[in-house]
Amino acid sequence: MSINPSRAQDVWKDAGEHVQFTVLGLKREDPEHDREVFQEFADRSQAIVRSLKIRDAKPATGSQLKVSIGISNAAWDYLFPNAPKPAELETYTDLKGDTYSMPATPGDLFLHIRASDAAVVYEAQTQFNRVLGPITTVLDETQGFRYFEGRAIIGFIDGTEAPAIEDAADYALVGDEDPTFENGSYAFAQKWQHDMPVWNHLKTEDQEKAVGREKFSDYELEDADKFKNAHNVASKFVEDGVEQKIVRMNVPYSAPASGNTGTYFIGYARHWKVTKGMLENMLAQNDYLLTFSKILTGQLFFIPSRDLLAEMAEGDFH
Repeated sequence: MSINPSRAQDVWKDAGEHVQFTVLGLKREDPEHDREVFQEFADRSQAIVRSLKIRDAKPATGSQLKVSIGISNAAWDYLFPNAPKPAELETYTDLKGDTYSMPATPGDLFLHIRASDAAVVYEAQTQFNRVLGPITTVLDETQGFRYFEGRAIIGFIDGTEAPAIEDAADYALVGDEDPTFENGSYAFAQKWQHDMPVWNHLKTEDQEKAVGREKFSDYELEDADKFKNAHNVASKFVEDGVEQKIVRMNVPYSAPASGNTGTYFIGYARHWKVTKGMLENMLAQNDYLLTFSKILTGQLFFIPSRDLLAEMAEGDFH
C-alpha cells in the first residue's frame, strides 16, 4: 500500500467560500457509550457528506463540500485505549519564546467544514451535532470566509509557500513510515486575533517587509529588503538542508462591528515535527505577525484516512 490521496480526508489547500471550524470536548461520562457514539459518527459522517454532495451538486462544478474530522491525543487514549496510535500524535502543550508564546487549549474532536454555500456548511454541522451533541461540549466554533482574491485578512495572498496540488500528498499524508495510519494527516489548528488598526496603520512597504512579499503582486522580496523577522523567513523549517512544507490555510474570521477579527490557521502535515518546527522558529525569531496578534487557541489532531474511519465505524479498530 502507498500514499493514495483518494483514500484521505479533505486535507488539501482549498480554503472554501464559507468555512466552519469546530473543536469539541468529550464529556467523558461513559467510555464505552462514548466509543459507540463515535463509531456511529464515523459511519454516519461519511454518509452525511455523500448525501450533501449530491444535494449541493451544481451542473458545472459539482459539489464544493469538503470535510476533515480529527481526533486529539487525549481523545485517542480515551476512545481507543488498547489500539495503536499514530507515531507522532501527542498532546500539544504551550510553546514559549523569549517574547511570545503559543498557548495550548483543550480539544478532543475537530471538524473542518468548507463549501461554496453557507447553507451546506450549516447543514453538515447540524447533522454532525445530532450524533455528537449528547456526548460533547463545544469548546470553540469559528466561522470563516473567503476574503478578496483568496487573500489573508491582512491583505496578502495566502498559501504561496504551500506545496502545489500535484505535490501536496507527499507533504500532507502519512506514508509507509507508519503503515497503520497511511493516508492520514496531522492537523494543527490555531486561532489568531489581530489588532487590525495597528496593522493597517503601517505603510504598505512596511507591511511588505513584515510578510516578505509585495502586497499586490505577491512577488517575493529579496532577503535584504525584508525585516529580519519577516513571516516567510521566520516560519521556514529546514531539515538536512531541505526546506520542509505543509499544506496550510489562513482563513479569515471577523465580527467586524466589535472589532474581533483574526485568522484561523490550519496546517495539515505528513509529519507533526515539521509544523512544530515552524512554530518554534516563529517564536525563536519573533515573527513580525506576532507583534500585533494574540493567539487564542492551539491543538494537534490526527485526521484518519477514510479507510481507518470505516474500520472505526465497524468496531474493527482496537
